[in-house]
Amino acid sequence: MSVERKPTSIRELLLPALGAVLLLLGAGVGAVVERGQLDYSAQMKRHGGDVLDLGSRGLPDASMQGFMVRVVGPLQVVEAPLDQQFNQQTDQPVLIRHVQMFQWRELRYGGQTTYEQDWQDHPIDSSHFVHPEGHTNPSKMPLDGAQFDAGLVRLNNFTLAPALVHALIGSEPVKPDLRRLPSNLAASFSLYNDGLVTSPEPSRPQVGDLRVMWEAVPVQTVTVVAKVEGNKLVPADDAPDGIGYAVQSGDVPLSEIFPDTPLPPEYPALRRVLAVLLAMLGAALLLRWHYRRIDPILAPAIAVLVVGAVDAVLWLGNDNATAAAWFGVAVVGAALAFWRVRALKAAA
Repeated sequence: MSVERKPTSIRELLLPALGAVLLLLGAGVGAVVERGQLDYSAQMKRHGGDVLDLGSRGLPDASMQGFMVRVVGPLQVVEAPLDQQFNQQTDQPVLIRHVQMFQWRELRYGGQTTYEQDWQDHPIDSSHFVHPEGHTNPSKMPLDGAQFDAGLVRLNNFTLAPALVHALIGSEPVKPDLRRLPSNLAASFSLYNDGLVTSPEPSRPQVGDLRVMWEAVPVQTVTVVAKVEGNKLVPADDAPDGIGYAVQSGDVPLSEIFPDTPLPPEYPALRRVLAVLLAMLGAALLLRWHYRRIDPILAPAIAVLVVGAVDAVLWLGNDNATAAAWFGVAVVGAALAFWRVRALKAAA
């Protein structure tokens, strides 16, 4: 085998220079991929951690336990919500009761004060009116609005935690069923404009009359980002953002759900392979200049050593498990390189 050589001219320096550039370029490509992945992971930790994008085909699996996932699919209501006080029920995931009371309102235009009657969802304190006489409102609402969530809702065989059901959005009116009203309420309320009113003449309400109406969150396709716990999707309680989940109507990508989070690198595996190949080509040119031959083992070993060492340093202190994995790759490259260099020297 030929002995090692030293450059004797500027022309001979071009080969090692190009090799060094390619070796550094490979390390740089790998570093860009890991830096992008690191930034993405750091931001996603605020929302509960990296998200496995299961899409519409995601089903519960033991390998997902403890991971954040994105699941898309239609809601399935197993135990429908019930407003027990009025005995109203719907086959939708969420039932919402709205209560309004007919009251006086004080209006001020310029220096003039006028009064009108209207439906309001909160009590208006008439004692603070400029002219309270003749404009007295009841002191409180005899009924309150409320939200009633389904007892069991599924999404692609995942069971949604109560917090996720409560967070579902959307609205469609629900007409009350008079046949289901308890007898005491049936005596006080009548049906009017898809709601219940206590007015003896529904078209002419009086101050203090009540109007009760319902709406429901419809069965729909939703996107849920949450933590897998058994066969359930639950909020990530340790999420720094204090929420730990996301619920959106329709098929919504992660980039829209978390717009503050940078996108993860595209095709990271292929880009890592490219990084090693560039580094390997650079190492091969350096070996060609140094030994006048390209060693098929030493060149890949040097490439793996350099790329692994750079990536390990990037992850160190951010994700020590990932840093350790890259450090292990670098150690393998270093061991192969050391063994091969000794073998080449012995054969010289």
